[in-house]
Amino acid sequence: MVFKIKIQNIVACTSLGIEINLDKITSHIDNTEYEPNQFPGLVMKLKQPKSANLIFTTGKIVCTGTKSPKEAKIAIAKVVKKIRGLGFKAPENYKVNLVNIVASTKLDLKINLNQIAFNLENTEYEPNEFPGLVYRMGDPKVTFLLFGSGSIICTGAKSVADLKRGIEKLYKNLKELK
Repeated sequence: MVFKIKIQNIVACTSLGIEINLDKITSHIDNTEYEPNQFPGLVMKLKQPKSANLIFTTGKIVCTGTKSPKEAKIAIAKVVKKIRGLGFKAPENYKVNLVNIVASTKLDLKINLNQIAFNLENTEYEPNEFPGLVYRMGDPKVTFLLFGSGSIICTGAKSVADLKRGIEKLYKNLKELK
């Protein structure tokens, strides 16, 4: 089965292993916000690729809001380039780790949430509180929100391959319940 999967958000991070003066970044780079009394990180927004990047004094950078792993890596590279431009000695080689991929899809199945809640382990369904069923899959380690319409939201994947594998496995599990 081929699914039309739409990535909604990617969270990725890296650690540069250097100390960064966030006040210096705020005073020299536009589109930054730093309120240390409210949050310990600086927020740098990029227009291309559209993202919000959290920078911490420890050299850790967290990128959120991109739509693909490639965009996340490009955004982090742009942030690192801006940091280097201010004289910080960021390493040439740093590893970008995908932390969370959030995606949506729609299955061509009529989903009976009550049936799923009774027959599939690791589910939570409280229709009086929330219209979706939460299903936590162990392998790959992802969490799904399932809705009666067939719409699905997947979160927690650390790779696009895990995302696809999780959705395929979910589809197989749901077909077996029919």
